[in-house]
Amino acid sequence: MGFWKSLFSGSDSSTASKMTPGEGYAMEGAGDRTGNGSRIFFSTERDIDLYELEELCDAVGWSRRPLRKVKKAIEHSFLVVSMWDVRGTQRRLVGFARATSDHAFNATIWDVVVHPDFQGKGLGKALMKYAIKKLRSEDISNITLFADPQVVDFYRGINFIADPEGIKGMFWYPD
Repeated sequence: MGFWKSLFSGSDSSTASKMTPGEGYAMEGAGDRTGNGSRIFFSTERDIDLYELEELCDAVGWSRRPLRKVKKAIEHSFLVVSMWDVRGTQRRLVGFARATSDHAFNATIWDVVVHPDFQGKGLGKALMKYAIKKLRSEDISNITLFADPQVVDFYRGINFIADPEGIKGMFWYPD
């Protein structure tokens, strides 16, 4: 469980710098390594432009969902994390994740998305580490998620395990 120790033993000082209270942290130059001043910020603020979130989801090929339901899902989530590429005074939503919880023991992470232009740079891992750290700071000890087959290896790479201890998930869908 080296991942868990590294996650909670402190921040990676080579990439993390403090932001204003409530804003999480920033990764200098993470979005653009050409040195043009791009910075990646993580935030737990829920005031997200739903059209911008829809554009992000479109960019990765997700099917559209009714915005009223997306808004409701965000409002009723235990944790919402957004990831922003900031260049000067311009900011762009490039990542998103949310979690539901029983507020005591369990949380489930949903809707993890990183813009294709920002994939393969460690930002998805950073987004997940940030979300897990926030959940652990609320004393949540059991964190689950559902992953499409094409991203299972990504989650395995950050020490999520499929089917722990033989537990089988079950689903009910309306006819």
